[in-house]
Amino acid sequence: MRTDRFVTLNPRYVNMPDINFANPSESAAEPRPAAGDGSNLRWDIIELLFFAYRDFVGDPDQELEAFGFGRAHHRVMHFVYRYPGLKVADLLDVLRITKQSLGRVLKQLLDEGYIVQKTGDNDRRQRLLYATPKGEALVQKLAGLQTTRITKALAEIGPQDAETVKRFLRAMIDRDDPDKVLETIFASVNQTTKE
Repeated sequence: MRTDRFVTLNPRYVNMPDINFANPSESAAEPRPAAGDGSNLRWDIIELLFFAYRDFVGDPDQELEAFGFGRAHHRVMHFVYRYPGLKVADLLDVLRITKQSLGRVLKQLLDEGYIVQKTGDNDRRQRLLYATPKGEALVQKLAGLQTTRITKALAEIGPQDAETVKRFLRAMIDRDDPDKVLETIFASVNQTTKE
């Protein structure tokens, strides 16, 4: 079995530990059963989610690479664009990243003119984030790539199933976490479904 194919991966986008094949004679083409019984594990959905996520973020990844940006930049830009005036503290909660990680990405986006930061009107300690026209154009381009993929997938299953897909994805999100952006999303979804 050849392992040199992994050398071409861009380490910037690989967030996995090194791959170590304990027994080189094992075929990678044959899926390994789960330890123990494994009959109640949803390998089918798990693997589909892995591959769907890979391709869903892969389209924007290629575009972002030309700017020297990565997925963290994309996530920051997405939420800043979608929720103008988002506080840095809330963005940290939403992304679940360290202040140091956000600081590096945010500095680059600020320095290159994709985001602006303003102080709060009532509390001068608040740092509120807004996308600039340059940032808005980038987010819309990336969202366009992802929308194309979503539209294609919905065309295969039928547009009437879009609500089922959205209910499934909402159910996958941990609702116990008091996340202000998610609260806003769920509030707007509930209001839309009532209308």
